[in-house]
Amino acid sequence: MNNKIELSSDDVPSKWYNINADLPVELPMPQNSEGKDQIGNLPKIFCKECLDQEFSTERYIKIPNEVRQLYQRLGRPTPLCRAVGLEEKLNTPAKIYYKREDSSPTGSHKLNSAIAQAYYAKKEGVERLTTETGAGQWGTALSLASSLMDLECTVYMVRVSFDQKPFRKTIMQLYDGKVYASPSMQTEVGKKILEETPDHPGSLGIAISEAVEEALADDKVKYTLGSVLNHVVLHQTVIGQEIQTQLEIAEEEPDTMVACVGGGSNFGGSLFPFLREKIKGNSDCEFLAAEPSACPTLSEGEYRYDFGDNMGFTPLLKMFTLGHDFVAPSVHAGGLRYHGMNSQISLLTKEGYITPRTAHQNEVFKAGKLFAQTEGVIPAPETCHALKVAIDEAQKCKQTGEEKTIVVNFSGHGLMDFKGYESYLNGTMENS
Repeated sequence: MNNKIELSSDDVPSKWYNINADLPVELPMPQNSEGKDQIGNLPKIFCKECLDQEFSTERYIKIPNEVRQLYQRLGRPTPLCRAVGLEEKLNTPAKIYYKREDSSPTGSHKLNSAIAQAYYAKKEGVERLTTETGAGQWGTALSLASSLMDLECTVYMVRVSFDQKPFRKTIMQLYDGKVYASPSMQTEVGKKILEETPDHPGSLGIAISEAVEEALADDKVKYTLGSVLNHVVLHQTVIGQEIQTQLEIAEEEPDTMVACVGGGSNFGGSLFPFLREKIKGNSDCEFLAAEPSACPTLSEGEYRYDFGDNMGFTPLLKMFTLGHDFVAPSVHAGGLRYHGMNSQISLLTKEGYITPRTAHQNEVFKAGKLFAQTEGVIPAPETCHALKVAIDEAQKCKQTGEEKTIVVNFSGHGLMDFKGYESYLNGTMENS
């Protein structure tokens, strides 16, 4: 039994996979809201190459050599591991594999897009990048990528996560990132919200608005997003392509694939290369999107046009949404507290290719504890959602006797999330 499948540096993909080329129906394009030209502002907000990738329909987009070399230098390819201890504990006939994106220097999958976006910004003469972050994994990744590219970096971190995860801020500062709790007094957006609600817990939509405001005000500043948009998910498809190679080595075909969803980057990045085969009719694999009961975007949101941010700086995107002014409860999975969803994932969910699943906070931390006890790796609260769903599927196999192969994207470690684990262990966690 091969419990850990590792690839060589030469196996890092040389192209990103773009699912726009294979969608079953045409993807609805962004729209302006009445009387405004948000689409016209996009070149002021984003780097040109990222915008080109956002709307591209080419199936594969070449990864620049410099980006691929940094991928190799910073830990790609990542291992695919068999969760033998967890399987034995569950007494299930299912085989559970997990892709270890937590092995990156910043502890999550986010570096895959941060490196690419910082690279394009540097090439275009940008001096500073601004961004939002929930739990802090994206802000950490962009801070490191900016440091590697000799760029300044400003991060607006959702206030509740800023308070829950203080050492994320420390890591960003080690990489020379400037971090502000959002809503902040640094922007007009933040000041307005704090005047009305001084103790506002913040949201990703608000943090996005603050970061975008800065980009709109300075030609040398560009905004970068850690999830949601198509080009961000595109950069993450190195994950899924590596999994394909690793499963071939293991002589396995996935029956069920699971990833958590906040904005969609780790889900799309790990599963889109496999969803292509589902769309073509060559696969019966089930694709499960795990999200918090406290923020059930795919499960309970509406499929309609909405803003990606709180203040309406962005164009209207066709997606599942809980409303751009929605503020989720202060659950510890800060990266999943987003009102909307990537348009491609939204479309594929609407068309029946993706099935959403929700879980309560205590349930996911219970799954995280079980995984840590059996596999030795402590998962991030976001990752715990995917593990909870995978464990449920493995337990169904125990009842039916089916020997399914379940693959989970292990999107990040939980070594900065001990406040959440502590509240779970001492019984004070709210079951949001």
